[in-house]
Formats: sequence, C-alpha cells, structure tokens
Amino acid sequence: MGTDVAEKGGKSLKFSSAKWKKTVVKHLLDLSRDELKERLCDKSKGASPKSPTKESTKPVEIKLHTQQRAVKRAMFNYSVATKLYLIQQQKKQEEKLMKMIEEEEVRMLRKEMIPRAQLMPLFDRPFFPQRSNRPLTVPREPSFCMLGNECWSRISGGELYNFEQCQAMKPIK
Repeated sequence: MGTDVAEKGGKSLKFSSAKWKKTVVKHLLDLSRDELKERLCDKSKGASPKSPTKESTKPVEIKLHTQQRAVKRAMFNYSVATKLYLIQQQKKQEEKLMKMIEEEEVRMLRKEMIPRAQLMPLFDRPFFPQRSNRPLTVPREPSFCMLGNECWSRISGGELYNFEQCQAMKPIK
C-alpha cells in the first residue's frame, strides 16, 4: 500500500489509503459550509464552458460472415456427399456387371467341359498312310573322350572346328 500525503492546517502528514479516506472525510466536516461553497464556486469559475451534449447514437448492426459461411459450407458438404454417393453407386454397378460377366464365363466353361464321345470315323474315306520323303537317320554310338585323349587337347588348344574330326563315327550295328 502506498502512502498518501495530506495537508491539514499547513502541516503535511503521511497516511495509508484507509487512513486517507478517513482524514479527508474529517477535513471536509471541519470546513464550514461557507468555505465549501467558495471552493465549489472557484472550481466552476475556472472550468471551461460545457461542451454541447451529443445526440444519442444508434448501434449499427454488424453483419458477420458466419451465416454466409455456414450456407456455403452446407452446400459444399452436400456436393461432397452427392459425389461420394455417385461414386459408390458407380462402383456397385461395375461390381454387378463384373459379377454377371464372370457368371457367364463360368457357365460357358461348364458347358464346354461336358464330356462328349468322339465322333465316329468316316469309313467312306479310309486313311492310307504315305511313306515320308525324308531320308532315314543313321544311329551313332556315343563316344566319350578322356582327358588324355587327343580330342580334349584339341578343344583346349582352341581348335573347336576340328572337334568333329576327332570323334569316332561308329554306326550301330
């Protein structure tokens, strides 16, 4: 609490705020009515003339954008909901179509998989096998070369073209 200074009869005194209020009230009571009137008159003479009173103003209605934003947000939410609904309907329709196609394919496969007897051969045109024009193949006996054999030395020496010459061509009897 701050201390306040009061003057009483030319003397300055220090008081706390609670004591200050009490002293001011006592000081005003001590003054006579004539002194109070003089003080009030002095204050009114020194004061500036009163300014004209202002007319009462009416409050201006403030238009907030919350209502407009709420309407726009509702429209946006509606458009998003309709878009999602249309996408879901399209997916359901596509799934339904794919299911119908798969069922049709399964039905066709089952129809094709029914075992049936082979047709009777036509006996009015009998089958006559014909001899081939290709020459017969001559069978050969395989020859396995050993590491010490001259065939192996020719291969390792880089003479791959002479490999056929070194193999023995022995026909099977």
